[in-house]
Amino acid sequence: MNKNLGMFGLALLMLSLITAVILGFMAGPTSPLTWALVAILVAIPFIYRKLSSKPYIEWRDEYSVGIDSIDQQHRKLINLINQLATAVDYSTGEEFEREALAELVDYTKTHFSYEEGLMEENGYPDFEAHKAQHNAMIREVDAVLAEYEEDHDLAMRHGFNYLKSWLIDHINGTDKQYSSFLISKGVQ
Repeated sequence: MNKNLGMFGLALLMLSLITAVILGFMAGPTSPLTWALVAILVAIPFIYRKLSSKPYIEWRDEYSVGIDSIDQQHRKLINLINQLATAVDYSTGEEFEREALAELVDYTKTHFSYEEGLMEENGYPDFEAHKAQHNAMIREVDAVLAEYEEDHDLAMRHGFNYLKSWLIDHINGTDKQYSSFLISKGVQ
């Protein structure tokens, strides 16, 4: 709903500017105010595109933990978060949003289970602390799912922003802490 109001406001602004430009040209095409309004009118689509663009997450080599199976899972998580962003940005409908969110939650749990299994099998000393971070993230996602029932748009934006920052911070923080330990145990 907020996106529709924003588009309505933008259309109203552009219509007002077009009307002002037409009236300005009727009064005399040499007015600097008329040309300033034309410049603003021309600039609006570029400004809007810049302000409304949502940067998606792109995989960077610096995100690698040095274990191929985990890096592949992290890449998939990034793709699923970007899919959620698409659902948010393009108002694809409740069904697609629910599917994107459900797939992300399911795969996140699968990834956490895999990662925790490797840590537990290899005796990673900070296993419990790492698992607690995973559990805290799952609780936050559950809160987003509950929020979704009350306000779809707000919940989706909150979920996307949270997951985007959490994943990158988690990969570059605690995941990198276990990687050298697991690699030393022969995990590739």
